Amino acid sequence: MKDYLVRATAEEGKVRTVAAVTTNLVKHAQKIHGLSPLASVALGRTLTAGVLMSVFLKSPKNTQTIQIKGDGPLGGIVVVSDSEANVRGYVHNPLVYLPLNSEGKFDVAGAIGKGYLNVIKDLGLKEPYVGYVDLISGEIAEDIAYYYAYSEQIPTIVALGVLTSADKIIETAGGFIIQLMPDAGEETINFLEEKIKNLSSVTGLLKDGKTPEDILDMIFSERNLKIGEKAPCNYKCNCSRERMYRNIISLGKEEIKNILKEQSEIEAQCHFCDMKYQFQESDLREIIGEES
Repeated sequence: MKDYLVRATAEEGKVRTVAAVTTNLVKHAQKIHGLSPLASVALGRTLTAGVLMSVFLKSPKNTQTIQIKGDGPLGGIVVVSDSEANVRGYVHNPLVYLPLNSEGKFDVAGAIGKGYLNVIKDLGLKEPYVGYVDLISGEIAEDIAYYYAYSEQIPTIVALGVLTSADKIIETAGGFIIQLMPDAGEETINFLEEKIKNLSSVTGLLKDGKTPEDILDMIFSERNLKIGEKAPCNYKCNCSRERMYRNIISLGKEEIKNILKEQSEIEAQCHFCDMKYQFQESDLREIIGEES
């Protein structure tokens, strides 16, 4: 199954929702970053969140950054997405390992530890929108839901999942977000709580061949579900030699001069795709206005 997301509404527009399958992009992230199984699950959940949350960006050039920082051995997670559901990300410690938790699952909460979640939205204004919440579980889905409830005052249900095989290969990944609009009543809330409580895991449903549309239909089949736009989602990095060159310029002439005293070249590496860019002495001297 190719990666894609689908939007929908239910309850005569009182509920908006989006669901996605992200298996291939999570596999790609695992491969390019050389992630441990635990790091794959943590980053995979956050990449999926980035894909799902991207549908709420209103303009083509809008971007959103999810930053998770904790005191656990994973260190932190950064995921950037745009309004076209292109996503990229990395973790601070790609080789993190912990024993399985008491439920026999990957201990994502233990890997992240106590900390905070930032959501930064670049909406083309003078200043970006920044939302900040403390982590309430470290399992990511609950923390994203808490962010929406606390920072944007939108009651939200979030499900995120990454399933790995016995040989540590990503089998399935995906998730959904359900948000209640202001006119949603108590009956809708009670209905959703009961439905979600009895719903199988997202990864289990995807492994059984269910599509994102199927999952939404299982939840809202009798609630006026209206499937809307369907769109691909991809792992896509926008780094380039030109961007890295500008990053080196931002170091300042004095810092570049100090670097040249110790080495004749700089290797710049993109955090999001691990691409390496080499800048020779002639490149550096051009920046500081000296001939090589």
